[in-house]
Amino acid sequence: MNMSFFTSGMMLAFAAYSSFSISDAYSKLLAGQLDPFEVAFSGGVFGFLIIPFIRRPDESLRDIFSPQRPGMWVVRAIAIFASTAASVEAFMLLPMPEALSLMFLMPFFVTVLSVTLLREKVSGWAWLSVILGFVGVLIVLRPGVRALHLGHLCAVIAAVANAVGVIAYRLAGNNTPRLSLFGSSLFGPLVGDGLLMLGHAHWPHGLKTWLFLFGYGFLAALGQLLMMMATARAPANRVALPQYSQMLWAVAFSYFLFHQPLDHWTIVGIIVVTFSGMLNWIRQRIHFERLAVEERRARRHMHDPARAAAIPAAME
Repeated sequence: MNMSFFTSGMMLAFAAYSSFSISDAYSKLLAGQLDPFEVAFSGGVFGFLIIPFIRRPDESLRDIFSPQRPGMWVVRAIAIFASTAASVEAFMLLPMPEALSLMFLMPFFVTVLSVTLLREKVSGWAWLSVILGFVGVLIVLRPGVRALHLGHLCAVIAAVANAVGVIAYRLAGNNTPRLSLFGSSLFGPLVGDGLLMLGHAHWPHGLKTWLFLFGYGFLAALGQLLMMMATARAPANRVALPQYSQMLWAVAFSYFLFHQPLDHWTIVGIIVVTFSGMLNWIRQRIHFERLAVEERRARRHMHDPARAAAIPAAME
């Protein structure tokens, strides 16, 4: 079998989102055993095991602490701290598909922040996609029909924090060492969750608890590594598509591991949320394919002597 299939951008992205999903399941398994901030703190601790695989030969370990744009480094660290703490609490309090459907609001918040902060132009298709996703979330939540609680708020906070992290990543530029980017994802939870857990933390007891903690922290960091590898091998629109495989993991875990079946309206809302993401991916794919066709057409024109000679004549 061709091994390049397993190292392609799409397969690495699938592996990354699988790692994230299993990591989230481990955090839910720790509900009632450890403080959520202590669980999120462990993500920063065990994440250090990934650094040797991320560090490039030309990168120094000091890049973790000395980013080129310190302000954006701090913003990313705070955003990732808020995201990890809120998502752990959300997964502990809500069924995984319900928490994940709220976190899929991230594209909506990214779009809003892109327009307001980055002054980016957003197409009508993109707005349709994020609005459809928002409608799907409303179907899941059904405000006024069912009670909302802390778990729902935490899931929304995680979505907003992830969106802020994406904007901070864009503002940091493409020249930021990836060791610096990864460093912010470690030290945000280490410092923020470390401070918040001081009043409630206790030493984990039992091999199973330690295995769950390791599974949560290591797989979350491994997912970050696989995503970096995926984005280096495939366009962003292809890497984003496998994100919706997380919902399949979440539904499977909800039914078979946590025995939390979903009602019909929640299933409908999840389908709408997933379709909104697929719609955005289809739009991006059509756009990039059109650009590729135009680029190939331009190259053929330049390599055709008759057409190439006609271009200056037409310009006279």
